[in-house]
Amino acid sequence: METSFLFVEWLGKPLWMWMSFLALVIAILSFDLGVLHKENKEIGVGESIKLSVLYITLGLAFGGWVWWYLGADSGLAYMTGFVVEKTLALDNVFVIALIFAFFAVPRLYQHRVLFWGILGVIVLRAIMIGVGATLVAEFSWLLYVFAAFLIITGIKMLVVKDTEPDVSKNPLVRFMRSRFNVTDHHHGERFFIKQPNPQTGKMVWFITPLFMALVLIEVADVIFAVDSVPAIFAITTDPFIVYTSNIFAILGLRALYFALAAMIHRFQYLKPALAIVLVFIGSKIFVADMLGLEKFPAALSLGITFAIIASGVGWSLLKTRNKTETESA
Repeated sequence: METSFLFVEWLGKPLWMWMSFLALVIAILSFDLGVLHKENKEIGVGESIKLSVLYITLGLAFGGWVWWYLGADSGLAYMTGFVVEKTLALDNVFVIALIFAFFAVPRLYQHRVLFWGILGVIVLRAIMIGVGATLVAEFSWLLYVFAAFLIITGIKMLVVKDTEPDVSKNPLVRFMRSRFNVTDHHHGERFFIKQPNPQTGKMVWFITPLFMALVLIEVADVIFAVDSVPAIFAITTDPFIVYTSNIFAILGLRALYFALAAMIHRFQYLKPALAIVLVFIGSKIFVADMLGLEKFPAALSLGITFAIIASGVGWSLLKTRNKTETESA
């Protein structure tokens, strides 16, 4: 059997590396859905934390393989990207919680929405990262544009007060309700259901609130990717490191959601830490140029990034240790 095609390079790495990674992701998701969550059930905080630890361990183990096979620089870049993307992904939890609350999605079916959401993210991030890698390879100055964008975004996050988005006024929600048949109530775990049209009595397909929630979560991820994709490209331009760190960071988000959603109020000071991380990641490209360095030291980058995020988490937990969710709202 001819196997030479497996060693053909695609986006800087042999095809077998990309295929092996995708096979690993499929195996993980199949085990999650087919074994751990074969039946619909509510995921409690305890199970959520255990699953999160499992996913983080898998992500770090893959990073260990990257370090061993591709070298220390690649390993450090992966770890930095994984930490940054994992932390940025936590910000999605706030939006996901709002979407689930607006559509009154029962906890029993939230895992199903998040599972299919992850599959969509894997495809959408692949497209965005592939386009980004092609553009950066062709126009290296785009890295400076990404860096400036991250600095501006970070400063904006620090100075502009957050306001809770009104899901009911979301243009996409209005569009779906005006252009499609939409049910007002959930129908179990179904995204679509066939029932009589109120005007004609004919059997037609309807979109359920569960599907609308899925669409909004996918769109929210695309919006968040506008920050996260430039952030990882500012750390490394290796498409394989960019994509794998992105996907492993997001894979465990579904499991982590159920724990974080119950204690969102404990992370009030995480956003300023994220803002500082974005400013740091963006500025280190310019700092490296000013110091005449080929690139900012990877080990130092990982250490500073981790220290900022750990400080934000620690300060949040300390300041909110005696507060209830109601008091923090």
